[in-house]
Amino acid sequence: MPSGDIMNMVNAVWPFILMAAIFYFLLWRPQKKEQQRHQRMLDALKKGDKVITIGGIYGVVTTVGEKKITLEVAPGVILDFSRSAINGFQDATKQELTENA
Repeated sequence: MPSGDIMNMVNAVWPFILMAAIFYFLLWRPQKKEQQRHQRMLDALKKGDKVITIGGIYGVVTTVGEKKITLEVAPGVILDFSRSAINGFQDATKQELTENA
């Protein structure tokens, strides 16, 4: 195989390798880190935590189940949410702790 053919093949393939590297570092890796951070936050939930749902509802955790979280959003108003519907803590210091863990 002449060396010119090999160089042409390398020149044709390197843009795809570059695009794959860009995809990995700009899209896939940050998304994976965010999923891990969110999972750590969900695992750290306990009764009394002040949280925000993905719908923007603020509440205090009253019950933590395996798949369901119960929040008190106002005095006497209790709502059930899927555990994955919790977006984060209201308290920024607690959220920083789960991000750095």
